[in-house]
Amino acid sequence: MPTPRISLDQWAAFKAVVDAGSFALAAEALNKSQSSVSYAIARLQEQLPRPVLTLAGRRAVLTEEGKVLYRRATELLRHAEVTEDYARISAQGLEAEVRIAVDLLLDVRLILPALDSLSTHYPFTRVRILETSLSGTEEALLEKKAEIVIGSQVPVGHTGTPVKQIRMIPVAHPSHPLFTQREKVECRETAALGDPDGITEWDLKAARQIVLRDSGARREQNAGWLGSEQRWTVSHFASSLKILRAGLAFAFLPEDWVAEDLRTGTLRQLPLADGGERLIMLHLMLSNRETVGPATRLLAESLVQCLRRSA
Repeated sequence: MPTPRISLDQWAAFKAVVDAGSFALAAEALNKSQSSVSYAIARLQEQLPRPVLTLAGRRAVLTEEGKVLYRRATELLRHAEVTEDYARISAQGLEAEVRIAVDLLLDVRLILPALDSLSTHYPFTRVRILETSLSGTEEALLEKKAEIVIGSQVPVGHTGTPVKQIRMIPVAHPSHPLFTQREKVECRETAALGDPDGITEWDLKAARQIVLRDSGARREQNAGWLGSEQRWTVSHFASSLKILRAGLAFAFLPEDWVAEDLRTGTLRQLPLADGGERLIMLHLMLSNRETVGPATRLLAESLVQCLRRSA
C-alpha cells in the first residue's frame, strides 16, 4: 500500500484555515506560526491536481474541488483522532470486546439499557451477544465462550447473582382446538390459581407442541413440558411465535416473549387444570472473576440493575 503524500498536519492546516477564514487565525488555533501554516498549505496545493483554496483579499476561500476535499479531510482527521483515543484506552487495559451469553429465556430487549450504558462509557469496546439455550448456556460459561453468562443453571464451582424470574406460560392461538373444543374454557381469562375444569395433561398430550432445541454441543435437551406425542423442535422462540400465530401448535413460552401477543389477542394463555405456570430464576455469572476488565465489570453491574428493575 503506497504511503500518502499529504500528511495529517497538512490536512489539519487546511481544515483550520477554512474554519478560521485566514492563515493568521488558523495559526493561532493550531498554536503554530503563520509561516508554518502557510508552508503546509503551499505543499498541499502542490501535491493536488487542482487548487483547493484561493485568496479573496485576506480571506481564504474554498474552490469547488476544495469543498469536496474539506469534507473528506474532516472525516480523515476525525478517524485519526478516534484511532489515537482507542490506542490510549487500550493501553489502560480496556477490553476490545465483551462477549455475553444470554439464555433465550430472556428477551434481549430487556438488556438494551445496559448495553447502551456500556457504549456511553466505553465506546470502543465491542459487544458480542451469544443467544444460547439449555446446556448451551452452561457450556458458554464452562468453556469461557463468554465473559458474562445469563442462565438458569449455576454450575458447581461458580457463583451467580439472581437477576430475574422468568414466568413460563402455556399459550396458543385463540382458534386452536384446545380452546374451541371446550366451550367451558373459552370464557375463562386466566388459570393463575388453577382451574379444575381447565385443560388437562391428557388434552395437551393429544395436541402438537413446540419445544426449544438445546444449543449445547455435548447434550441434547428440549425445553418445556414434553408430554405431547406430537412435537416440533425449533432453535429460537421467534420461530415458536410464528408457528403459534398460525394456530398450528401450543407452547410454554416466557411471558415477556408473548406479552404483546397476549395484549393484542393474537395469542391466549391456556387455562390448565393445574395452573400451568412454571417459574425459572435467571442468574448472572462471570466466567472468570479474577481477570474481569473494567468494561466487563461495568456491563455486569448494569445488567444486574436493569434486569432487577424489569422484574
